[in-house]
Amino acid sequence: MKTFTCPSTPPSTPPSLALKKIAVYALLAGVTAVLSGFLAPASAHIVFDNPVAVAGSNYKAVFRIGHGCGNSPLKQLVVTIPAGVQGAKPMPKAGWNLEIVREKLATPYVEYGRTISEDVRRISWTAKSKDDYLLNDWFDEFVLRAKLPSTPGMLYWSVAQVCEEGRMDWAQVPTPGQDPKKLKSPAATLDVQAAPSGSAEHHH
Repeated sequence: MKTFTCPSTPPSTPPSLALKKIAVYALLAGVTAVLSGFLAPASAHIVFDNPVAVAGSNYKAVFRIGHGCGNSPLKQLVVTIPAGVQGAKPMPKAGWNLEIVREKLATPYVEYGRTISEDVRRISWTAKSKDDYLLNDWFDEFVLRAKLPSTPGMLYWSVAQVCEEGRMDWAQVPTPGQDPKKLKSPAATLDVQAAPSGSAEHHH
């Protein structure tokens, strides 16, 4: 397809190209997250497999867990769903029980003709036995899916690691102007970007 531009107007980025750029950024960020999961020390924070997403889309959140609490194995993971994220659904995990906590919404929303007055607030995965604990020397992923807010911006997910001995709460959010890398226990961060102008993607 040819693109014609007026000499006085700088060329705009086609929606398809903009989508490709977001995909490339997401891929690069995902590679960084993978390397972090394998190479970072035991104190490394929890990251997403894909830390970049499009506003208003259905997002598959893959939480990468690369350690327990010191040498103590992980026995439970609790994810708090950020405000504005809708219809979260966890992926079942062999050897782990699922618990979903719902809360009343201050402002209900309509989805497929139904008014939603309460939504998922927390999701917990709990090991069924000690044999299912995630040892500190092991690596694993916990997955859920949800619809993201239509407004772009950084989205912070509070995650609690409950171990056989002790726990780690990843819930710190940077203040305006603060370097997130200096936080001791940062929340899992998702970069929600605006959908390219003119795009007409349909998400299920």
